[in-house]
Amino acid sequence: MLPPPFLQLAVALGLGLLVGLQRERMDSAIAGIRTFALITVLGAVAAQLGQVFGGWVVAVGLLAVAGLVTAGNLSRLPEGKADPGQTTEFAAVLMYGIGAWVVVGSMTQAVVLGGVVALLLQLREPLHEFAGKIGEQDIKAIMQLVLIALVILPLLPDRAFGPYGVLNPYQVWWMVVLIVGISLLGYVAYKLFGMRAGTVVAGILGGIISSTATTVSYARRTKEDPGISRLAALVVMIASAVTFVRVMAEIAVVAHGSFLALAPPLAVLLGVAVVLSLVAWLIDRHAAQEPPEPANPAELRSALLFGVLYAAVLLAIAFARDRFGTAGLYAVAAFSGLTDVDALTLSTARLVDGGHLAAADGWRAILLAILVNLVFKGAIVAVLGSRRMLGRVAILFAAALAAGGVVWWVWP
Repeated sequence: MLPPPFLQLAVALGLGLLVGLQRERMDSAIAGIRTFALITVLGAVAAQLGQVFGGWVVAVGLLAVAGLVTAGNLSRLPEGKADPGQTTEFAAVLMYGIGAWVVVGSMTQAVVLGGVVALLLQLREPLHEFAGKIGEQDIKAIMQLVLIALVILPLLPDRAFGPYGVLNPYQVWWMVVLIVGISLLGYVAYKLFGMRAGTVVAGILGGIISSTATTVSYARRTKEDPGISRLAALVVMIASAVTFVRVMAEIAVVAHGSFLALAPPLAVLLGVAVVLSLVAWLIDRHAAQEPPEPANPAELRSALLFGVLYAAVLLAIAFARDRFGTAGLYAVAAFSGLTDVDALTLSTARLVDGGHLAAADGWRAILLAILVNLVFKGAIVAVLGSRRMLGRVAILFAAALAAGGVVWWVWP
């Protein structure tokens, strides 16, 4: 293995070559592969010298790099070739700092940051395309997530309140941030792919945003156009399969220590749902449909409602277990499945991870909520959708419910 000083210089050189290669491919006249490599190595050398002579060496090097890249651009003004943007200049200054951070900070962080810089530079066109697609409502959704996650969350107290000591304002709101973030991811994906989304993408996006809302939207559309009933049933089945992925992702985030105890039976049901979706897709694979416009998932009112619901589920589970034991827990899970599976999943996973609930009771409660939610979505189709869609959904959901029942009784 190389001695630390040489390893630091080698890493800085590699990062500079990586970013410089990207700039070279973009025909940057200011700095290319060699210049970026030299700039990043200069940062590392300055940091090494700074450990001996003081931090002023790094500061002087930073000013020199900034001055040189600026002068290089200005020198092209008489020729009318100056780059009106400043991406390369900022990237050069940042790579100098990364080269220095390789020495004085965390080499791992420096490598990750260098990779991120290269990706940001390479994704110029997709990022500009995305920025051009989003409208005022989309900016509002992003800013509301900022309000929820970066303004409100840090202000909340991180300690337990209320009966049974299960209400922690910080943790409750953190669950809100998690769910809003997942839903906003689906919302952004819709903005990127919605206009050209096929059936599978429509179902996946529907599951990420809200499988219940997707069921309502497609059921209503089959009343107006019964011809899309088979396609609508497929989308709803795919969205319901994605619900299992969403639930397991939530468990992994809030209760990673208990993930292996909670996830396997749910993964089995995910496999069943995927098979059912695949069979339905093979029958209707030539159909394509634009997904309906989803609502803004970051609305503050919706976030507050979810926070209240999550806190209520926490209290209900604690009360039901205290008064009625496991039967009370399952009653709460069944009721939650009619409203929001996410709240029940998050609260149950945290209780299992904290040692307040057995893993077997936890995954059964989550599974029960999902199965009740399937029944609820079937009822939605019966009320709002066409008879043709109801027949399709009934067959698919009946198979999923039967598999869920087998897992419930057979799994240890």
